[in-house]
Amino acid sequence: MSTEDVSRRALLRTAGGTAAAAGVAAGAAGSASAQEEVPVWPSAVEGNVNSYTDARGQDEVTISVGAGDGLAFDPTKVWVDPGTTIVWEWTGNGGDHNVHAVEGPASFESQITGEEGFTFEYETSEEDAGITHYQCDPHAQVGMHGGIAVGEDIETESTGGGGGSGVVFVPEGAKALSVATFIAMVATLGMAFFFLRYGGEGGDE
Repeated sequence: MSTEDVSRRALLRTAGGTAAAAGVAAGAAGSASAQEEVPVWPSAVEGNVNSYTDARGQDEVTISVGAGDGLAFDPTKVWVDPGTTIVWEWTGNGGDHNVHAVEGPASFESQITGEEGFTFEYETSEEDAGITHYQCDPHAQVGMHGGIAVGEDIETESTGGGGGSGVVFVPEGAKALSVATFIAMVATLGMAFFFLRYGGEGGDE
């Protein structure tokens, strides 16, 4: 076997290894992007439906009262900024409901009604920072609970990306590794192509 053949095979092995490394890096970045940081909610707010929305950056968010089988808040858990207006809107299902903060920094309580289209509004403030658990008093015993997280000083945990949030956490290191590996792969494959295409011409003259 000639020295030229050995060099060509070594170069091809290097190119293949670089491509494999790029695939691993891309997979790592993909796994990171699938992670989502969500508040650590008290078990008391795990109500019926149990949906979640990250509404930070929004001036207003609407929560349905009487969702699901008529005995739920949807979204059940919401993360908002101070100054966001929360609007609870009655669906007319499930009988008479209210919205009553029972634990946490925020304080609010609506009237009890079953009127479809009825709304109750509450504007959050810096004083509401943290997590507030609220409920429908007539249906608290059957799981009609909800939660509001206000502000950035909230304990969070990583999940597999569920919920209704579009916020995705991608570590800068994973993104940089993916980009750098891709560039190295392109450069190596380019060198391999050039060598295989033109590398043997000098020996034929």
